Amino acid sequence: MKDRVKHAAGEAGLLLADRTKTYNSRLAQELGKWAESRSKGDSFHHAVFSAYFAAGINIAKIPALVDIAASIGLPRDEAEEILVKRTFKAEVDDDWSLSHKNGITAVPTFVMNGGRLVGAQPYEMLEELMGLKGIKKRTHGY
Repeated sequence: MKDRVKHAAGEAGLLLADRTKTYNSRLAQELGKWAESRSKGDSFHHAVFSAYFAAGINIAKIPALVDIAASIGLPRDEAEEILVKRTFKAEVDDDWSLSHKNGITAVPTFVMNGGRLVGAQPYEMLEELMGLKGIKKRTHGY
């Protein structure tokens, strides 16, 4: 499975290190909510993804997350305070509750048209889920 994921990541132009450990991402999710509230959500999520998957950084550690936040221009002291006080814990709890209510227990999960795909999937499977299988693709942008 690791080889398949690494191959797919390479085809998508994503770096994927050979990690030997998996780290809890809960604090990263909470800090991500804060970054989103500061209009830096996408930048933060990309930076965390790269730190975790490409560099093997332990994103369960507050200093690592503070460094990541600072790397995208967020204030270090605020980031640390958000993490220590667990300011966005309730928001992440709400996200998890909604996911479980909808039967989502793995990442990624794609839900559309009453169907569901779990895990990294080939593009063709996503087309099928969206109901696009068999529809001729347009070569122009409309």
